[in-house]
Amino acid sequence: MKKNMMKPLLASTLVLVLMGGCVNQGLVQEDDPYNRTKKGALVGAIGGAVVGATTGHGSTDRRQRALVGAALGGLLGAGIGYSLDQQANEIARALGTGVNNDPLAALDPNRDIIVSKTNTYVKIMFRDDMMFAVNSTKLQPSAKTKVAKIGQLLLNYPQTIVQIAGHTDNDGSYTYNQSLSENRAASVADTLGRSGIQNVVATAGCSYSNELAPNTSRKNKALNRRVEIYLYGNQNHMINPCQ
Repeated sequence: MKKNMMKPLLASTLVLVLMGGCVNQGLVQEDDPYNRTKKGALVGAIGGAVVGATTGHGSTDRRQRALVGAALGGLLGAGIGYSLDQQANEIARALGTGVNNDPLAALDPNRDIIVSKTNTYVKIMFRDDMMFAVNSTKLQPSAKTKVAKIGQLLLNYPQTIVQIAGHTDNDGSYTYNQSLSENRAASVADTLGRSGIQNVVATAGCSYSNELAPNTSRKNKALNRRVEIYLYGNQNHMINPCQ
């Protein structure tokens, strides 16, 4: 392979390695509002500089390309990180809570709402007991108010992709709970839609296929009944919430 083809290839590979290292540092992190902003800017700047420096034809040209690449890469990386951080913190404040990345928080029955964030999405988890009456798909008034607050904030982020997943315990058949979870996710989506958002919204019913705790007690079953809202900056980052 020719040298002038090898340099861009090696540069691109380095950028991917840097980005992979940033993403794979783990999902649990301290609540630093600018954490992903700094990571995104650093990776973007380094990647842009490396690509720019290795694709020029002369030393002066390479230096100029490196500076431009670093600037553009840094701005792009910082923008993506800041948007996710900003959304997480705005939503947490609007719901009267903070961002909590402790994986054990979901097992605390005293937490009705948990807002968490990773490098690729923001997740809002609502306990089912505060959302719906038993076997109902109609949002209770207080829950409707909270979901509407999320909708109001999403008006500022029309490019954010929204995914809503309903989860149940194992009381009743899988088919019944599948329908119940789908309809509850749809009810939340409908309330968000009434806020006037233009975001792409996807819904999923998970029945009892993704339990937080074994369905062996009343307490555990209450933990498993929940609705989760995911916010993504990129459709390639979407997960399967039922697994």
